Amino acid sequence: MAENNPPELFIGTDAIQPYSQEPVSMAEQDSKPKIILMGLRRCGKSSIAQVVFNKMTPNRTLLLESTLNIDYTDIETNCFLHYCLLEIPGQTDIFDSTLPMDHEGVFSNCDAVIYIIDCSDKYEASLPYLYQIVTCAHKINPKIRFEVFIHKTDVLRQEGDKLGVRRLIYQKVTRDLQDSCLETVKLHFHLTSIYDYSIFEALSTVMQKLIPELPILESMLNLLNQKCKIEKSYLFDLHSKIYIATDSTPLDTNVYGLVSDKIDMVLDLASLYDYSGNAKELELSSTFDLNNKVVLILKKVNLYLALVCLMNSE
Repeated sequence: MAENNPPELFIGTDAIQPYSQEPVSMAEQDSKPKIILMGLRRCGKSSIAQVVFNKMTPNRTLLLESTLNIDYTDIETNCFLHYCLLEIPGQTDIFDSTLPMDHEGVFSNCDAVIYIIDCSDKYEASLPYLYQIVTCAHKINPKIRFEVFIHKTDVLRQEGDKLGVRRLIYQKVTRDLQDSCLETVKLHFHLTSIYDYSIFEALSTVMQKLIPELPILESMLNLLNQKCKIEKSYLFDLHSKIYIATDSTPLDTNVYGLVSDKIDMVLDLASLYDYSGNAKELELSSTFDLNNKVVLILKKVNLYLALVCLMNSE
């Protein structure tokens, strides 16, 4: 989809602030939902966190040093995205008997494990560690969700190559779990890269599963679509560009990319203004006319959330 007319833009005077990087106390870590990033060394854990949550450009992640210690990041922008992101260094084998690792403490209050596999390298070497993590974590906490990011897919030029790697990894992991009588454990696989929108879509899917209010939000968006003749609607977190809810109509990757670009453009324009007013009284909205007779409307809900709608212009 391409633009036909310049966007209509109304900008208030509240800035979009970054996520908190303050140290997180142990009490806060235990009280918040926890997502754990795991994987072998240099698989891309830190790059994902920096690109999505701290707006680092993908090329700058090449300069990131390896994470040496367990890293906690407090993600808190609204009542929906409110959790602790924990990154375990790839060189730290949590199953090494010489390390004082408390598996119970790591997984007992964990909501989701995101395991990163670098498909640009010998990804087969990463699968035994994934198997160990799944078997250990599921035994401690059967409610944990397991998400597997088959990462750095930008090195695979053909879509068939990406799907082929995904199929091989899925078959190998599923077979190993079945052999251990763990076929009831469900793993969800995502093809991701920080050089396109796939990492944002994958994290959006993961985050939505951890939002108790998701069915209500989806119903509200469906009702909005019905009453206002909207074709597709999203509720976006403005800073991370993660959509925390959407309606029940099928997703379109191209539409997500378009919406993401428009959010970036609106925020870039907003950054040119003086943000010295009262944030609670400010607004941000924009309307884009597209050349396929579709109108894209972006309307800020609060400081961090925006409603994005696609409507037929006729």
